[in-house]
Amino acid sequence: MITATLLTIAAYLLGSVSSAIIVCRVMGLPDPRTQGSNNPGATNVLRIGGKKPAAITLVGDSLKGLIPMLVAHLLGLGPAALASVGLAAFVGHLYPVFFGFRGGKGVATALGVQFGLYWPIGLCVAAVWLFVAKVLKISSLSGLISMALAPLFVWLFWSDKPLIGMQLIITGLLIWRHRSNIRNLLAGTETRLTESSD
Repeated sequence: MITATLLTIAAYLLGSVSSAIIVCRVMGLPDPRTQGSNNPGATNVLRIGGKKPAAITLVGDSLKGLIPMLVAHLLGLGPAALASVGLAAFVGHLYPVFFGFRGGKGVATALGVQFGLYWPIGLCVAAVWLFVAKVLKISSLSGLISMALAPLFVWLFWSDKPLIGMQLIITGLLIWRHRSNIRNLLAGTETRLTESSD
């Protein structure tokens, strides 16, 4: 119980480390919270600085979800603890204590959690994201569709109530954080991956 609690706290703190803000500072780019979509995430960093900083941000955000889950597995924690750790890492990215609780929208970190939970789950979610992105070229829609299907993949590969519950909460929070994107999608004004402005 103590181990699970400490790891959950550590996962939140790791999730609170904003890859986008740090990468932009190190590479001399504008604060992603003040440029483009004002979102500290890989897609906005792509708009601001191009592919290299965006790729670094994507990897960093994914590792924030992946590493705590792998540690939880190594410690032999059960489904309830895994769910707590994964959710904490995701919430840390959305509401980072180190950056005024103003974080990103969570797709990359959620994907890291899914790969860390059980790699076939992460692979399925990533495949859906890539397919939708390839066909429609809209990052937000790719994230929304892939994460909407994520609870189904968790149910198929590891049907345990705490884990399904974790993914349902992650999906719900992710949809909430994408509410402006959803409005833009409905209005037909959402930015495509090939465009440079929000």
